[in-house]
Amino acid sequence: MAQRTLARYLTEEQRNKGAITGDLKFLIEIVSRACLAISVAVGKGGLGEALGEAGSDNVQGEAQKKLDVLSNDILLDANEWGGHLAAMASEEMDLPHLVPHRFPKGEYLLTFDPLDGSSNIDVNVSIGTIFSVLKCPEGADLSTPEAAEKAFLQAGTQQVAAGYAVYGPTTVLVLTVGDGVVAFTLDREQGQFVLTQEGLQIPAETKEFAINMANQRHWEAPVQRYVAEMQAGRDGPLGKDYNMRWVGSMVADVHRIMTRGGIFLYPVDAKMKDKGGKLRLMYEANPMAMLVEQAGGAASTGRQRILDIEPTHLHQRVAVILGSKSEVERIAAYHRA
Repeated sequence: MAQRTLARYLTEEQRNKGAITGDLKFLIEIVSRACLAISVAVGKGGLGEALGEAGSDNVQGEAQKKLDVLSNDILLDANEWGGHLAAMASEEMDLPHLVPHRFPKGEYLLTFDPLDGSSNIDVNVSIGTIFSVLKCPEGADLSTPEAAEKAFLQAGTQQVAAGYAVYGPTTVLVLTVGDGVVAFTLDREQGQFVLTQEGLQIPAETKEFAINMANQRHWEAPVQRYVAEMQAGRDGPLGKDYNMRWVGSMVADVHRIMTRGGIFLYPVDAKMKDKGGKLRLMYEANPMAMLVEQAGGAASTGRQRILDIEPTHLHQRVAVILGSKSEVERIAAYHRA
């Protein structure tokens, strides 16, 4: 039987199920090719002269790596000419990137974190790309980048597709178009993504959690309570032993949860409270929340379902708690107590 490549899967979703349009199919294929190109650049490491600092900061005030800039450019260059996009927004850019006038404009908006976990680049730990697709509102003002920002300010429930690529021992692309979650593995010899997992489901309960324990002294009381109960193990109120895992790359930590269950927490704390949290709603929280919910899990700030948040600005930050449904519901209940 022929391998089910990403192109074939998307064609089936369009032709047999009517789940996506032809333009969305093309857009996802272009994004996947960009991820392939980023995978090649990441795989070269020091041979590609792309390691180290770029000597610039992004809009968040964070030092950029050379691969951050390169990955951002790859995604922009790959997507601006196809005629399927109206505009793009990136964690690495202050304002949206408009499709140049020399190219036709489409009906979709693309947001992305071009290289998540870039602090891990130089130590050869898994990193990735996260992306989200929205419909461009009818009549949206795209005359300037400043005006175009408003078109992106949609709740996560409005996403029509979301996904991420993990650049690890293998390159894996995990995707949802609102019809469950599927995973593709890059066949390096063929240069294409091949379907390797279908209908991913996150177990409702877990014995693993991912959190940055270095921030423990800054956590709010509900998070302190929940983590303390997990650390208490089988003799504590949760009645089982937990293991902690923390990679420091959201893509890698969430991929582990998508694969075998668990809960990921990057809660709001005293250190980040004035900013609303650490992770970005549009580039990280919303796409990951869509994927997790499509896989039977849950995604919350602790106080609100992530996908229900109405964004107020392009680089908005939020608390993120996602993964196995019963665990997310437990910590959300602690926040309500």
